[in-house]
Amino acid sequence: MRPNRKQFIVLAVAVLVGLAVTAAILLRRPPEVAVATVEPQTVELGLSVVGRARPMDLVQVASPNPGQVVRLMHDDGDRVAAGDPLAVILASVEQAQTEADLARERAARAEAADARLKYERTRTLSERGFAAPAALDAARTALQAAEANVAAAAAAVRASAERAREFTIRAPMSGVVLVRPIDNGQVVAAGETLFELGSAAGVEIRAEVEEAYADALRPGMTARASLSGTSTIFAARVTEVSPQVDAATGGRLVKLAPEAGPSLSPGRSIDVTIVVGQRSGAIVLPRSAVADATAAPKVYVVDADDIVRERAVVVARWPTVNALIERGLAAGDRVVLDPASARVGARVRPVAPKTED
Repeated sequence: MRPNRKQFIVLAVAVLVGLAVTAAILLRRPPEVAVATVEPQTVELGLSVVGRARPMDLVQVASPNPGQVVRLMHDDGDRVAAGDPLAVILASVEQAQTEADLARERAARAEAADARLKYERTRTLSERGFAAPAALDAARTALQAAEANVAAAAAAVRASAERAREFTIRAPMSGVVLVRPIDNGQVVAAGETLFELGSAAGVEIRAEVEEAYADALRPGMTARASLSGTSTIFAARVTEVSPQVDAATGGRLVKLAPEAGPSLSPGRSIDVTIVVGQRSGAIVLPRSAVADATAAPKVYVVDADDIVRERAVVVARWPTVNALIERGLAAGDRVVLDPASARVGARVRPVAPKTED
């Protein structure tokens, strides 16, 4: 027996009523909210900074005199031993001074030769009685003065020649040529850097740490380090914390020594986490769970009746990935992980956060 039209209408009305009842139940059902149950734990306090590798010793090699670079023996990346020649500088200014001193020496020698002739002539006349003894004494004095001038001029020429010779710039220590900012034929000034040498004895890591956090650092603290962009971790140790604060940046220089790990090229950026200490019974939450973190930090807590309540908290001022709660929460509190998903005073259904497979 086929259903008639009236029976179809009754069936449709029944389905619509069922859907309406189901929708009403679902609409009255409290929304799900992901919460985290507070569980105090022991956490590590670490300070993460970015440092750079640097040779233990860094020396700027400069020319003591101005001149022209006439020969270069080494380039970037070359290894040198202490005393190895690096470059030859031709001191052109000193050469001009030497030529002037040579001219003065020739003039002094000519004057000395003339003084000797006059002395010999006066001595001959004196022996024959035609010149007074005073004239002979004056001629002898003039000759001695002229010979002294020759000796002085010759000494000046030797000094100028020593200054004007080709200067050989030598490595003050064993190491690696990091930078060679000059080229062959270039004219350099006195004190201008010709080479930058880094010691081959070892490498250190240098990082600048904000003064507010650097006060907690001490030599001997351990650290974890990795080359920026890689996941390989190696151990390091704090060797020095500068007592001086850089007025321009407000940071203090911290030096670390790698204890093992890959070869560090000078200038390579390194991610460093310095282990400052541990805190037992600490409460840690994702920073996204804290609302108004900079002004008036607070969290949303679900009470025993599943009602969302607002709770003011105190967040430790420490640069960590998660928020370290110092006051305001206790063990067992259920904290809403996304404050934007809940409304204060609303009833919710707290659920565990979803985990990625």
